[in-house]
Amino acid sequence: MTGTTPLSPGAFALPVAILVLIVLMVLPIPTLMLDAFFVLNIAFSIAILMVAMNAAKPLDFSSFPSVLLFATLLRLALNVASTRIVLVGGHNGSGAAGKVIESFGEFLIGGNFAVGLFVFMILLIINMVVITKGAGRVSEVSARFTLDALPGKQMAIDADIAAGLMTAEEAKARRAEVATEADFYGAMDGASKFVKGDAIAALLILAVNIIAGFCLGMISHGLTAAEAAQHYITLAVGDALVAQVPSLLLSIAAAAIVTRVTDKSDLAGQIGGQFADPRSWLPVALVLGGLGVIPAMPQSIFLPAAAGAFWLYFVLRRRAARPEPVAETIEPAKPEALTIEDVSDHTLVTVELGYGLVHLVDEARGSSLVARITGVRKQLSQEFGFVVPQFRLRDSLQMAPNDYRITIGGTPVGGGQILSDQVLAIDTGDVMPQHGIHGTPTTDPSFGCPALWIAPGERDQAVAEGFLTVDPGTVVATHLNQLLRQRGPELLGPEEVRAIVDSLRERSPGVIEAITPEPLSLAALTRLLRALMADGITLAHPGPVMSSIALALQHTQEFDALIDRVRADLGAWLVGRICPPDAKLPVITLDAALESAVLGGMRDPATGQPIIEPDCAQMIGMRIGQICAEAAEGRSPALIVQPPARRALADLLRARAPSCLVLSITELPPTQPIEVVAVIGETEPAPQLASATPEVLAA
Repeated sequence: MTGTTPLSPGAFALPVAILVLIVLMVLPIPTLMLDAFFVLNIAFSIAILMVAMNAAKPLDFSSFPSVLLFATLLRLALNVASTRIVLVGGHNGSGAAGKVIESFGEFLIGGNFAVGLFVFMILLIINMVVITKGAGRVSEVSARFTLDALPGKQMAIDADIAAGLMTAEEAKARRAEVATEADFYGAMDGASKFVKGDAIAALLILAVNIIAGFCLGMISHGLTAAEAAQHYITLAVGDALVAQVPSLLLSIAAAAIVTRVTDKSDLAGQIGGQFADPRSWLPVALVLGGLGVIPAMPQSIFLPAAAGAFWLYFVLRRRAARPEPVAETIEPAKPEALTIEDVSDHTLVTVELGYGLVHLVDEARGSSLVARITGVRKQLSQEFGFVVPQFRLRDSLQMAPNDYRITIGGTPVGGGQILSDQVLAIDTGDVMPQHGIHGTPTTDPSFGCPALWIAPGERDQAVAEGFLTVDPGTVVATHLNQLLRQRGPELLGPEEVRAIVDSLRERSPGVIEAITPEPLSLAALTRLLRALMADGITLAHPGPVMSSIALALQHTQEFDALIDRVRADLGAWLVGRICPPDAKLPVITLDAALESAVLGGMRDPATGQPIIEPDCAQMIGMRIGQICAEAAEGRSPALIVQPPARRALADLLRARAPSCLVLSITELPPTQPIEVVAVIGETEPAPQLASATPEVLAA
């Protein structure tokens, strides 16, 4: 059995309120209770208006359509209850329907029912013809535009996710907000009809009260026509005015909600901030002053008003010229207070900008460099499987104005020069030689493609000519992404490994206990995971990687042998990265004589790995690079070698043919079908390795 959650007391509030409304419509109530409900209705309407005006955006009051429905039902229920009391006891005088109706009938209209009728009709016209009709039209157009824009907003969210500018949780919240916005405006389109129907109902109820009061007063109670009019029409008009005032307040609240523009402040703050410009009040003062000097005009009104407008202009102008207050005074640093924080930079990745590019980080000017770099960090974190340390953006006076530089641990790894007021048009191979785009020739720093710096106004023409156009912020972010993607192991430190271990400890405590702190310390595990990342094994799914490490530790703790065993266990995953399921894996092999020459040659005394002679390394790299370049898209080949030669050849091809996966025979799954596309050294004579001199290159 599943337990049920007990309902809170607040869950019964709405059903009880609806039952009270039904009771008001059906059962007679005392006049004292009717007065209390009238006051409650007015207070409720004022509260709704205040909430609508204080909302920063329409969705901050997303329950408004439902609130409007219940407020309308409350007012109609009170109309029914008051109509019953007016018709039953109206012959007794103006106090028969309670103090509130009597006050509205006597004080507001002076006891003259004709004046009350005209006042009611004017309020009804203002409510139904002006406010309600305008709000209904705005609601209808807003609902239509919101629904039409819904697919585009969903596509924009998908694009932000693909660019790494938004996490899955942020996208889920944004989609929910977009759906709520569409539902809100659709509901407001229908809820505006409540206000219009309420105004019509008020007119009909007034007519019923007047006609029925005449009939009952003269027929049932023997009143004259004048007495019946004085009693019943006064009460009916007072009742109508009591209901019309809250209705007018709700109409204003509905109009304020649907005409609201999203802003960080409420409606009063938004209007006040936009009227705080002193330039708006000087013309007001001059016009009022000009009208005030006309002899026929009342100078006693126009001239003080002109003086007030000029005083407001003077105050706002002085406030605008006042400097921003300083929150606190910072004491100058004392020379003897120098700390390690003043001389150390603890940020791993730093993007340095020349002073001519500093404005690229100013979000107030529409620059998106900070957001794009944050997106790069999120994307790399998802690919690598650990949270990449935060990046740092800073200016450097030692650099040229338009230069930027990317450093890891203080060591420059890349950089370039950009023109911040122009757009980079990149030729990706689709541009005709006779294009009409003119600009400053350059090279795309990320991929080495020829490019032009062009004016922003020529962007559309460049796209039509086949160029790929990107803004300067995107150039820096893309270059940063390209450089860091190749240096994932350098970004993995002990703290990142500790976070991975702590996360897995909650899900697979047995696996973690078999790895660390014994037999592998945190430093040893970090070194191992770095080596696996350098071999192409990411930590996006750390569970299988850690399980393979735990199994490999049962056989050996020697570093290289441990890596080989983990790779052999994850061989199916390595192959699956480049070969679809049930497809043949394109394979390159070394000729038996060439492979024997590599294994039988000199070895590095520090690592014991084979040292490939330079001419042989150049031949293998060029041949495999040529094969990879000629391979069809999605058909990247893999080099299959003996286990002792895998690491040396992988180091060789990492720089010369990075798309070629190097696997040992033990890492190839037994069930994986293969297709040998080339045998390196089959036709080329194997170089003589026995006479290698000490001046050789370690691959």
